[in-house]
Amino acid sequence: MQSSRACGNLAWSVLNALQLAFTLAWTAGWISLALLLRALGTGPEVVLRMAARCWAPGLVRGAGAQLVVEGGRDIDWSRPHLLVSNHQSVIDICVLYMAVPAPLRFLLKAEMLKVPFVNWYAKATGMLFLDRDSRRAGALVRRQAAALLGRGQNLCLFPEGTRSRTGALAPFKAGLLQAAIDAGVPVVPVAIDGCGKVLPAQGLFRVRPGPIRVRIGAPIPVRDEAGMLLDRQALTRRAHESVRTLLEPRL
Repeated sequence: MQSSRACGNLAWSVLNALQLAFTLAWTAGWISLALLLRALGTGPEVVLRMAARCWAPGLVRGAGAQLVVEGGRDIDWSRPHLLVSNHQSVIDICVLYMAVPAPLRFLLKAEMLKVPFVNWYAKATGMLFLDRDSRRAGALVRRQAAALLGRGQNLCLFPEGTRSRTGALAPFKAGLLQAAIDAGVPVVPVAIDGCGKVLPAQGLFRVRPGPIRVRIGAPIPVRDEAGMLLDRQALTRRAHESVRTLLEPRL
């Protein structure tokens, strides 16, 4: 029994090492092509669609994941939205690229500026970065996010602030949802379930095949029935409750 278990663990370790090598090579290759196209004058929206149609599907399939997307069909994706999602794994970005039928930018932690290729790609496509150790960074990023939304672009953020180790939904940080109020754009709640099992936050690179489900909820307007702007605390509570409801199992 122990020998069989040891052989199984070894097989998984070898497979995960090969998957990691594939992930790094696949990502570096597609980013290199994207940067070349940007240097030749291709717009960032085209490059972002490449990520959704080529890079992300390759990694999701390479992980042995089966993606199911629910909702979002009635949303006018030609208009800007601030998407808020729970966060379970680094593969969340891949599935969000695939689930949202519009070019999508992300708010990334400032540590990503130190990661080659990813850093270059993020800058070339207009991603935003947040330094969580700086008190002034929040206000600056809120202004940048509102400006991005005001230009008609879609932005996604993970308002829990970090990946969940247990899958439980943590409280949302309210500050960054102010960008939706400032820009006057709706907030779209998104719930991701399964990424934490396919590629857990803990451990180096322990991939296990499995289903991933993305549920896109109804947009939340930033004005109430009387036409008054919501304050960011109220908007955050609504967004958190919507994501929590979307995460609940359905019969």
